[in-house]
Amino acid sequence: MRVALVQTRTPATQAAALDHVLPLVRQAAEAGAELILTPEGTNILQKDRDLLKAALTTVEADPVVCGLRGFARERGLHILVGSALVDAGGERAANRSLLVGPDGEVSAWYDKLHMFDVDLPNGETARESAAYAPGDRAVTAKAGEARLGLSICYDMRFPALYRALALAGAEVMTVPAAFTRPTGEAHWEILLRSRAIETGSFVLAPAQGGFHEDRRGTWGRSLAVGPWGEVLGVLDHDEPGVLVVDLDPAAAARARRAIPALANARAFTGPETLA
Repeated sequence: MRVALVQTRTPATQAAALDHVLPLVRQAAEAGAELILTPEGTNILQKDRDLLKAALTTVEADPVVCGLRGFARERGLHILVGSALVDAGGERAANRSLLVGPDGEVSAWYDKLHMFDVDLPNGETARESAAYAPGDRAVTAKAGEARLGLSICYDMRFPALYRALALAGAEVMTVPAAFTRPTGEAHWEILLRSRAIETGSFVLAPAQGGFHEDRRGTWGRSLAVGPWGEVLGVLDHDEPGVLVVDLDPAAAARARRAIPALANARAFTGPETLA
């Protein structure tokens, strides 16, 4: 199965974002990709919460989502819109991953479970929960021959989610991201490879990269990891681009037979707190 990870530097408006991402998606399709994945915040990146709230639309009306659905239908392939920031009908928005099928219809969606509420050592802070409502369910979905386990960015720090997805049959974990530069330099690759090794799964992580219009900096380095933890491909920079890799879906089953950590896990009590 040929997949393509699209790395973007998403602008601060949806119209500009569509113009930015479509040529990259077209490049991926021309390389023969059956499944194309885009990063977190594919449709808009805007740190100013008032400007963001004013710009957001529903999934059905979002120009980027509509444009990518049309492209999927035109080319007859799957596109994972890594996430679209959309109006979910409440006070807070949704950070939503959307799997689009070859018919252009959304076949599955997932709202980011874990909110990036942090205070980094360099003084950078984030309170994602102030702007976005967290999801409350894990999701797997079929894309061609592969069953995907959907997640978004900060989710990668919570191994229990990926174990649950693997036990539900997912062989390919998708981790679209807009990782900060300090955390990306320290943790990006090691976390993604760990999730692959722990679950015997492919991990596909398309990323935002570079310095954006809203002055945020993202790490880039989109990464594809195999079920043995091996790096299958990486964009070793923060510029927009496309990474194409070929997956053998049977490799996940082989890795899980070799080291059956999913089957060997045991329930336990405690921990006991001793003197």
